[in-house]
Amino acid sequence: MDTDLGSGDGPGGGGDYSSVTRDIKVSVRSFYLEDQSQPEDRQYLWAYRIRIENHGAENVRLLRRTWLITDAAGRVQHVQGEGVVGEQPQLDPGEAFEYTSGTPLETPSGFMSGAYHMIATVSGERFDVAIPPFSLDSPHQPGIVH
Repeated sequence: MDTDLGSGDGPGGGGDYSSVTRDIKVSVRSFYLEDQSQPEDRQYLWAYRIRIENHGAENVRLLRRTWLITDAAGRVQHVQGEGVVGEQPQLDPGEAFEYTSGTPLETPSGFMSGAYHMIATVSGERFDVAIPPFSLDSPHQPGIVH
C-alpha cells in the first residue's frame, strides 16, 4: 500500500490523503464544519469527501465499510456497515465513485482510518482496500496534533 499524507491547508481543511490497494485508489479530504459545531457543548463536526478510483483491470464492488474513529482523548469508535451512503457501488476499470459523509467528536481533534471490503465481481474474490488515516483538526485545538 502506498500512502501520501497531505500537510493540511489551514483552519478547517484537513489536507489530502490517499492510498492504493490492489489498484484501487482511495483519496480523502476532511473539512471542519464550524457552522454546525458547538464547542461550548463539546460537539465538533467534520465532513469528509472520499473518491474511490479503480485503476485495475477487473470490475469490483464495494460491499461493506469499517471505520476506526479516534478522538483526542484516545476514545475509539469502531463503525461497520453495508456499503457507503446507502450504496454498494460497482466500479468498472477506469471508473470512480465519490461521496461525502461526516462524523461528530466530543474533542476538537481526532483522526479516522478504515477499510472498504470489496469483491471482484467476476472471480468472486473478496479483499480489503485501506482507507488512509486522515486528520480531523479544528481551529479550537491549541495546536494541531496529527
